[in-house]
Amino acid sequence: MKLSHSPTGEDMQQRDNGNPALNDHLLQQVLESTNIQAAWKQVRRNKGAAGIDGITILQFPEWIRPQWQTLEGKLRSDHYRPQPVKRVRIPKDDGSERLLGIPTVLDRVLQQSIVQVLSPLLDPTFSEHSHGFRPNRSAHDAVKQISQYCQQQRKIAVDIDLSKFFDRVNHDLLMTLLGRRIADKGLLQLIGRFLRCGIMDDDTLIPSRAGVPQGGPLSPLSYPILCSMSWIKNWKNGVTVLPAMPMT
Repeated sequence: MKLSHSPTGEDMQQRDNGNPALNDHLLQQVLESTNIQAAWKQVRRNKGAAGIDGITILQFPEWIRPQWQTLEGKLRSDHYRPQPVKRVRIPKDDGSERLLGIPTVLDRVLQQSIVQVLSPLLDPTFSEHSHGFRPNRSAHDAVKQISQYCQQQRKIAVDIDLSKFFDRVNHDLLMTLLGRRIADKGLLQLIGRFLRCGIMDDDTLIPSRAGVPQGGPLSPLSYPILCSMSWIKNWKNGVTVLPAMPMT
């Protein structure tokens, strides 16, 4: 490794059927040297704390060089097991806490490499009305779209907060939706292991039965997948749904 409109349910179903599953060589793309290098550079730019192994961003290049060939072999042979994420609590203004799960630097690099391959393939299949956690889109775009609907004499806008969205993601649902798009079983298994890798809270290992820990590159991708591939299909009769951002 060298480091340096308004879709109805029918609309969405037609769109879904028109997109075959992605090819079964995606894991190979994920592990390509150029992709891994780009992932490392993004993780380095993002900075962030060490995971449970204590390896920092600064220490990572020297640590990974002698181990990468072995790790790559494990990844290709379906023997790699991500380490549990490190629980971090961030106080919120209302007195509650925002729970983060910090993966190791290595697992952040691997997650980022997966996102770099999947995002450009999956994003075109997402609803045009979905704005949250997507490239070149934001909640501001959702507000602009609502303003346009107001000019079209639509009179009601319903604001719904998705409280603790990332803490409550259903793993089976997410993996089922991904399985409709991804034919590469090796990549699906790796993503599943990231979801179920566990949470280390001080010295206690907590099983990951639901949720996508905030702190890793994969978690933001889960939001548009669930919004565009599942929820919007249940909205009919010309109701326009504008998924923007969940509350954390």
